[in-house]
Amino acid sequence: MKEIAKLKQLPPVYTGKWANATDKEVQEELAKGTPYTYRFRVPKEGSLKIDDLIRGEVSWNLNTLGDFVIMRSNGQPVYNFCVTVDDSTMAISHVIRAEEHLPNTLRQALIYKALGFPMPYFAHVSLILAPDRSKLSKRHGATSVGQFREMGYLPQAMVNYLALLGWGDGTENEFFTLEQLVEKFSIGRVNKSGAIFDSTKLRWMNGQHLRSLPSEELAQLIGERWKSIGILTESEGLFVEEAVQLLKDKIDLITDSDSALAELLSYPLYATLTSPEGKSVLEERLPEVAASLLAAYDNGDLVGAFEEGSSGWQKWVKSFGKSLKRKGKSLFMPLRVLLTGKLHGPDMGATILLLHKAGTFGLVDPQFGFMTLNERFQMLKEVDWESFNKDQPLLESASAVSS
Repeated sequence: MKEIAKLKQLPPVYTGKWANATDKEVQEELAKGTPYTYRFRVPKEGSLKIDDLIRGEVSWNLNTLGDFVIMRSNGQPVYNFCVTVDDSTMAISHVIRAEEHLPNTLRQALIYKALGFPMPYFAHVSLILAPDRSKLSKRHGATSVGQFREMGYLPQAMVNYLALLGWGDGTENEFFTLEQLVEKFSIGRVNKSGAIFDSTKLRWMNGQHLRSLPSEELAQLIGERWKSIGILTESEGLFVEEAVQLLKDKIDLITDSDSALAELLSYPLYATLTSPEGKSVLEERLPEVAASLLAAYDNGDLVGAFEEGSSGWQKWVKSFGKSLKRKGKSLFMPLRVLLTGKLHGPDMGATILLLHKAGTFGLVDPQFGFMTLNERFQMLKEVDWESFNKDQPLLESASAVSS
């Protein structure tokens, strides 16, 4: 019957072959052991209407349905019959589910009426769609809550984002706590149209929730992550707290913190010096600044400034700039390149003090390959500045460090 209906491009409707059979015909089949099902007898004319809380009035012509099975030939009742009885006996007031269930709702509504059960409120939510407006599926990426958690998403960010797929409180606000969602949610503001799952928007929202966490909670969360993946030997302490505060603006996912810390701890000096932008810093008499910096390190002035913290660093930089008659970019850019090996990054003073703490207290796992400030100054002593001026190939030792 299905194949014939398909060929005629009609809905697959059971023809009701046995609906009007005589008792004798039925008994003959039963005597033969012919398998049988129980079907719900659907009126051949008329229509059925329900008031959907999201879609308004929804109606179906009954002649498109046909008598449907409510108990299979193996004696097992089917879903639509079971769920109707189950929901009614549990006094379910609202049935909220995907729009794909609309065909089931037609069958269930008929069963409710036939059994004399009060009808619950129905609300059919639109599907979440992929960017190409197709149905969201495994091929579009992560498909389970567990996978999103492993990718670094927070539970509260996922709930916030999913709540906004097809709903809003009528304002421009997009950031909600779970308590606010419970307070503000109403089924009347759910949209009929399908919502697009935007992973970029989800990532942004996760970053907002991440940065709204109390400092202690954020530090604990990321500190445990750093220790678990083998960057740090400790998951808590002053270094972790300060590093998280320094880097949090670059972190949208918990997993982003891995690369953020790795970048902070790295020392790609040779790669920077051989880059086009690095060449302009070299031309600002960088070897001269390096020589003075090494002298300050060797005589203990710089280490003393590190020990005093932020105020000590600032006082030393001011004095160092005066001695070289440099200030602003001509002072800070060379210092950043020589101390961090990079042209850009977060606040240089905070970065240097963190590097000092990491090296002094051995907080970075030895297998990570972190270069301490002492090791960086040792490298600076061995730099052949002339090789950069002549555009000669780097020394083998320099290449090894860069890699």
